[in-house]
Amino acid sequence: MTRVTYFGHSCFLVETKGKKLIFDPFITPNSLANEINFNEIFCDFIFVSHGHEDHCADLEILANKTKATVLGSWELHTWLNNKNILNTHPMNLGGKRTFDFGEVKMVYAAHSNSLPDGTYGGTAAGYIISNDETCFYYAGDTALTSDMKLTGEMYNLDFAFLPIGSNFTMDAADAAIASQFIRCKKIIGMHYDTFGYIVIDKQKAINEFEKSGANLLLMKIGETINI
Repeated sequence: MTRVTYFGHSCFLVETKGKKLIFDPFITPNSLANEINFNEIFCDFIFVSHGHEDHCADLEILANKTKATVLGSWELHTWLNNKNILNTHPMNLGGKRTFDFGEVKMVYAAHSNSLPDGTYGGTAAGYIISNDETCFYYAGDTALTSDMKLTGEMYNLDFAFLPIGSNFTMDAADAAIASQFIRCKKIIGMHYDTFGYIVIDKQKAINEFEKSGANLLLMKIGETINI
């Protein structure tokens, strides 16, 4: 069974095959996540979709604290190595790699990318993780793209994390279309409500997915579910 814990914004902990995977660590600067005890968070792997602060503000301290392997672009790998964070694994679009928890494929995300100090961060990305327990898609920050149809054709997804906040990413209406493209009916929403630009009408978002025959789950910060 796969367990998912929500730490706010686009940050999730996924536990699968005995490993803990954290995606886009942005917790301590998020006022909506102030009840999360950051010091109690541990993981084996950290996935970074891109380098904007609202996706990697806690990356360095979490990597140093946990000694987890950090996966991301070549540019992120080099940037972290220059900061003496050496347990990194660089990837690029279309690449696959098998780890002890399963296979990881890095896929395209239509978004800009720079690191917190302004350094170019490579191409923004998403990830597909698959093993004999689960198969899921973490989209990162992205617009709706026809490339997502390939994911639906190539993978049998159990669930997916999709951004729904609009302004910087696709909105719920576009994400509902994305759910059709990826052929996945169990969607966990992310990248919404954290700050003014991306505050949404939650019921309207849920309704958009219902019209597409999909189920949108809006997790509470700190909530853990089994999938």
